Formats: sequence, C-alpha cells, structure tokens
Amino acid sequence: MKNALQGITVIELGTVLTAPLTGMMLADLGARVIKVEHPEGGDPFRRHDGRYYSPHFAAYNRNKESIQLDLQSEAGKADLATLISRADVLLDNFRAGVLPRLGFTQDRLKTLNPQLIHCSITGFGADGPYHDRPCYDAVAVAISGLGSQMIDPEHPRVSGPSLSDNITGMYAAYGILGALNARNRSGEGSRVEVNMLEASIAFSPEGFAQYTSKGIIPTPQSRVAISQSYAFRCADGRLIAMHLSSVDKFWKAFIKAIEREDLLEDERFATAPMRTRNYSVLTDVLAQTMLTRPREEWCQRLATSDVPFAAVNNVPEVMEDPQVAHLGVFYEVDHHIQGRQTAIHRPVRINGDRGPSDRAAPALGEHSDAIRREFGLS
Repeated sequence: MKNALQGITVIELGTVLTAPLTGMMLADLGARVIKVEHPEGGDPFRRHDGRYYSPHFAAYNRNKESIQLDLQSEAGKADLATLISRADVLLDNFRAGVLPRLGFTQDRLKTLNPQLIHCSITGFGADGPYHDRPCYDAVAVAISGLGSQMIDPEHPRVSGPSLSDNITGMYAAYGILGALNARNRSGEGSRVEVNMLEASIAFSPEGFAQYTSKGIIPTPQSRVAISQSYAFRCADGRLIAMHLSSVDKFWKAFIKAIEREDLLEDERFATAPMRTRNYSVLTDVLAQTMLTRPREEWCQRLATSDVPFAAVNNVPEVMEDPQVAHLGVFYEVDHHIQGRQTAIHRPVRINGDRGPSDRAAPALGEHSDAIRREFGLS
C-alpha cells in the first residue's frame, strides 16, 4: 500500500495550518494535491520570514503542486470550476459563507461534480452566534477549554506549538478518508464539515468527563496529578520528565533510583490517590532531590530501574536522539529552486512502508503552467 490514495486528486483552498496540514496528510498517502494560491504572494505563511518560502510554509506543504488563481476574477473562478469538475476532493478553510459568495454553492458543486468530497474547515461551524468570527489557533485553544488546562492563571502566557490547528487538520483528514471509503460503495460524493472548536473539545474528553461525573473543573495540574507526571530541573540546569502513572511499581522504582526510600513511609504519599491529592507538595519535595545530580546521571539511573522517563529534549537534541535516528524520522530533499532542505517523514507506516517518495513544498506557482496545460485552463 505504498500509494493508498493513488489516483485521488485534491484541490486545496485556504491558508493558516488546517487546510495545508489536511492536504499534506492526504498527499502523504499518495493523493495528488493541487494547492490553489493567490497570484500576489500566495499562501500568507510563505512570507513568515520575509520571503516566499518560509520554513513554516515548507513544513506543512510537502508533496504538493502549486497553481496561482485569482478567485476574485471570472477567469480564476472558471479555472477553479474546471479543476473541481475533475477532482475527487475539494478542501477549504474559508470562513462560513465565503465559498458560496464566490459562486460555489453546494448545489453548484454537486452539479460540477456529483462524486466530489467537499471538506469545509471553519473556526466555529457553518452557523451559530460565532460562525462569522475569525479564528486562529490561540482562539480555538482558549474557547475549547484546552487553554484553561494548559495556561498558568498566575502567569498567563500562550506557549508551545499549534494545537487546535493541527488537531482540526487531523480530524478533517480522517473525515475525508471516511467519505472516500463511503463513495467507493455508493458512488456518491458528500460534504465533510469540521470546525476548530468542536475538534479541540473532542481531542480532550477527559476534562469534560471529570466535570460532568464528579463536578471537578480541570486546571493545568489536574491531569498531571492523576497521571503522576513530573518535570524537574537537574543539577546542570537541564530538564527531565517522567510519567509514573497509577502503576505502583513505577513509583517504587523511581523512589529507589533517586535514593529516597524514606518517602515510602510518608503517609502523604503512601498510595496513588494520596500522591494525587498531595501532588504539589510531592513535586516540591522531589524537585529538591533532582537538583542534586546532573541529568545524564539521572537518565542512567532511571533507565536501569525501568522508570518511564525522558530527557526534555530541545529541537537539536531531538534530531540527535539515537531512537529518532534509528526510526529515520528526518530526511533531506533537494528543491530545484529553494535548495537542500531537512523535512520530517510521515509517522504512519502501512505494511512497514512509509509510502511514496517525498517532494519538497512547491515554490509559488511552480506547477501553474503544467496544470493549465493538463486541465485546459485559461
């Protein structure tokens, strides 16, 4: 199954991360993805570093073709209609109502292509009080409740990688795959709708289960206390993390490895529920011990004791990690315009195979002429 979606053509409209990530996931499975970009600058994420091929853009647009179309012009709309008529999937992350205003209502899409899978990704859905509001990652993280479980209320800072964008893209990709499978049986197209708000809520069900069943409002410490997850600074200033879970053997092995068997006699930490209840106190106690030795020494001790742990790697350390190297996560690819680049392989193997060879993200309009000739565009 090297090319699971071989023969499938996807037309990708939209920017930010949701549509590009969804398109990239489909391309990774062998689909042909034609990215439609505005003639003046293309995807705004191309220009994140002041040029038209930023690392941000390259990270989310591998294995795609790029064509420039002005969808405000009649010629551009006509060309898009031609592409849609011969595609399998239309993917967009416009705000609700934008595509119909361009002349592509659901009725017209069905007329152009009865077998079309149309995936619409929005911030808040097609209707409702928020449907016309702009939405980006931090907005969706906040409104979905994810932010309240991640941000320190005493020192509020938004940090870390995009969550809601990536989560929504993944849900959209599996929705499209399900729709394609259904089409194989019925021969009929369908409309797939995914929004960032619902996707982000669905991605974190535990907090809602805790609240509705026990009345507990989750905080940034709630899940980590239950799972006994920790991060500590070591003597050399480097960070280490561990996840002791509810399995008692991990707690005992950890305590033995750090030579703090006295804590086994401490009533505050005698059982998993007690350690959860006294999580903050226990964290402070353990933090003082972890400051006594450098990280490498702790890593050796914990590995020998079969404790679930890891060094908190920064990006360069990830790329040098021996397990990452063994998995072959990173690869280099040459782009005839942009030069040599480092990229990340798809993390899914089918029958042990990653799939087709990877191509670098396209330059703006790199495939315009070839696509125009192939599809007979203006």
